[in-house]
Amino acid sequence: MLQNPDWGAANTALVRWLPAEYEDGEEEPRGWDPQRLHHGSQLPTPRRVSREVVRTSCKGADAAYSQLLVDWGQYIDHDVTLTPQSLSGAASWVQQDCRSSCENLHPCFPVQTQDSLCMPFHRSTPACCSRAGSGILRALQRQQLNAISSFIDASLVYGHTPQLQSDLRDLCGRNGKLAVNGRFRDRQGRPYLPFVAETPSACGQGVECFRAGDGRVNEALPLITLHTLWLREHNRLAETLKLINQHWSPEAVFQEARKIVGALHQIITMRDYIPKIIGVESFERHIGPYGGYDPTVDASASNVFATAAFRFGHGTIPPILRRLNESFQEDPRFPHLRLQQALFSPWRIVKEGGIEPTLRGMVATAAAVTAPDSLLVEEVTESLLVLDSQKNLDLAALNLQRGRDHGLPGYNDWRDFCGLKRIVTLDDLAEVVRDRRVAEKILHLYQHPDNIDVWLGGLVENFLPGSRTGPLFACLIGKQMKLLRDGDRFWWEADGVFTRQQREQLWKTSLSRIICENSDIQEIPADPFRLARYPAGFVHCSAVPALSLEAWRDEPSLDLRLCGPPRPVDNGDFLFSSRSGKLTALYNCFHGFQLEGAAEAVCEGGVWSADPPRCSETRLVALNAADPQKFLNSKLNQ
Repeated sequence: MLQNPDWGAANTALVRWLPAEYEDGEEEPRGWDPQRLHHGSQLPTPRRVSREVVRTSCKGADAAYSQLLVDWGQYIDHDVTLTPQSLSGAASWVQQDCRSSCENLHPCFPVQTQDSLCMPFHRSTPACCSRAGSGILRALQRQQLNAISSFIDASLVYGHTPQLQSDLRDLCGRNGKLAVNGRFRDRQGRPYLPFVAETPSACGQGVECFRAGDGRVNEALPLITLHTLWLREHNRLAETLKLINQHWSPEAVFQEARKIVGALHQIITMRDYIPKIIGVESFERHIGPYGGYDPTVDASASNVFATAAFRFGHGTIPPILRRLNESFQEDPRFPHLRLQQALFSPWRIVKEGGIEPTLRGMVATAAAVTAPDSLLVEEVTESLLVLDSQKNLDLAALNLQRGRDHGLPGYNDWRDFCGLKRIVTLDDLAEVVRDRRVAEKILHLYQHPDNIDVWLGGLVENFLPGSRTGPLFACLIGKQMKLLRDGDRFWWEADGVFTRQQREQLWKTSLSRIICENSDIQEIPADPFRLARYPAGFVHCSAVPALSLEAWRDEPSLDLRLCGPPRPVDNGDFLFSSRSGKLTALYNCFHGFQLEGAAEAVCEGGVWSADPPRCSETRLVALNAADPQKFLNSKLNQ
């Protein structure tokens, strides 16, 4: 990563594991010319595929897993990928309003419905030039951006730019904490996320949209809930770290708390979440044991992972969000919500009981289960609404259109990539799907197996034993997770990141413990991803192992006791280093400020060798466009 700083970085291209497939070889997606033949037949429109294969009016309940498993999948996806959409008239050759046009004119690629009607669709923002999986520059084919860092690094808590991180911190408090909401707290005095701005926003009911490290935080109540938990956990860690290490600077406290939160995201995802999704056997085959940081591994998110494989979770979106009381029964004060009532509604957290009713529902409700004949509920295929659209949208059709927009090769090519048998006949597809009627529908629509879109093909595959995905998505998700782990030099298990004692403490921690520490909930399943029936399957929080920060206790050195702490600097801070063999204070300025004076001071002879520098404001701060509001209208299909 030091040799390849672009690997996994924000605002770089999603990598290609297979070359892109465009109708003109460069940028026009499959279906751009609706009359064009693919393997002898026209492609079915995504809307037709959605209505005839994907849409379902009912979902089965998962006997093993809770709704929290689904919600963590969406949450952690927002830590790894965000594909921005082209704006009308931007990065295009014509000024085009994609909200009203039914023509394929860049950057618009509308989803055709019927009677010459369409759903609006903006193509994803193209990258100017990008790396293929082999590292070769491919400037001719259209590539798409990942706007955030690919690593599992809790960027959705802390932001992916210096500006955004600075905006999210409580710099005035000089306590290493994140900023919290200045207007509202829950009934126990616990904080909520801060609001996006002083001006009115689109979230309504007198409560502004919340601000977090990722602008999609307001999409659904479970997302707001998880973001709120981690805000509180960071501040809880920061407070305790400062208590046991009084000599630490606010910057040291912030960075260590952030490091712990990032590690917990990695552990919960890789230890507790991924094996349930792809199965233990696939985890061992595609990921395997950790062997240390590998600098030759590119941890960038792949296009097929972001655009198809990790969208498997859309099949588990429930039509109802259940909210439960202290006895894990329906709360008459805060009844269950239809999906549409739970979207972009942070006011429900503030005015309707805090995060606990939603959190109890996430833990004690069975996840919806995907089956070949029961894929996406009508709430998201017939009546999906987002902030910047006046029309009902179809999430399944948008997913299929997005895959074509990104030039993803077809289902069969990806089966080849994963060493799986290509689909040639109806019998082949029926064997993979385990539902001949569904296989017949798909081949009737697509006419040729090589035409099948990868998202649909992966979604209808029969689950592997002990998993919630078929063999193709298990392969693609497993491959991506291995790269995210092995190519991250700050992975929690990597040499020098944490001490052995600290790693032991981190391993003890669970999402159950995070819930116990940062909410009113005092009874919880030991593994909150596994469905349990209250009260039999629940344990008291006192029985859930807790992380002891004693492993982070850092006694001040003799030099520090002699010299005393360095003087603080306005609009900046310092970190200690002893790389030179002497205790050194390394100063840095917050984003938007410029350092003037000595960048470091050495403790020698009981005094610091230099006065603190000044941090003066720079004009560049006004030019930084990293504003969290620009992501407020991010759609569920991103």
